[in-house]
Amino acid sequence: MSILSTLVQNNNAGSTPSSSGSSGSGSSGASAAQAAGTSASQQLAGNFDTFLQLLTTQLQNQDPLSPLDTNQFTQQLVEFAGVEQQVNMNTNMQTLISMQQTTEATSALQLAGSTVTVGGNSATLSNATNSPATWSLTSPTPATAQVTVTSSAGTTAYSGKLSLNAGTQSYSWNGQGSNGQTWPDGTYTLSITATGANGQAVTVSSQVQGVVSGVNLTSNPPTLTVGGQNIQISQVTSITH
Repeated sequence: MSILSTLVQNNNAGSTPSSSGSSGSGSSGASAAQAAGTSASQQLAGNFDTFLQLLTTQLQNQDPLSPLDTNQFTQQLVEFAGVEQQVNMNTNMQTLISMQQTTEATSALQLAGSTVTVGGNSATLSNATNSPATWSLTSPTPATAQVTVTSSAGTTAYSGKLSLNAGTQSYSWNGQGSNGQTWPDGTYTLSITATGANGQAVTVSSQVQGVVSGVNLTSNPPTLTVGGQNIQISQVTSITH
């Protein structure tokens, strides 16, 4: 039976090992000690001082007529070192995580007020400031595209055709719907289906630009508020200060 299991059993029972060397008392508590050992492993991993105290108590209270076996004692020392290494590893890991979170928070705060380009298909329309919803579209080849702009409620605001060149170009929507009505300020989503000269499907990627108006440090990782949307820092592809 593991010495650590015996120590935990004695510690939980509030007693010390018997000096009589009776084998009967040891066998009667074997099952309980084995179960306690499993729980002890979890406790020792989180409390290194408890591990040291239990090992020291065993050495002080071992039966002089039946001293601790050398091989068994060596095994316990190996376990002792293993627990210490695991505790130190966990501590170092927490330190690295804390440093990473601090770095992410600092990077996010530095972006406040900057204009960023992020991958996405939702852009903000502001009639009050005469700012159209603008997307940056990238096509691998020249193509003819069908574009559809929908409101945050999912209603189609505009639909039309667009000619794309190979490379990156800008597309802006001024808020005028297909029926001529002016749509209100808000966030609008662009969907695009494009075909090449031979009728083959062409994949077009979209990006949007916006000013970082806020930083949410309570989320992990921190998020940026761009055009009323929460954006992950990993989505930022370029920054203009």
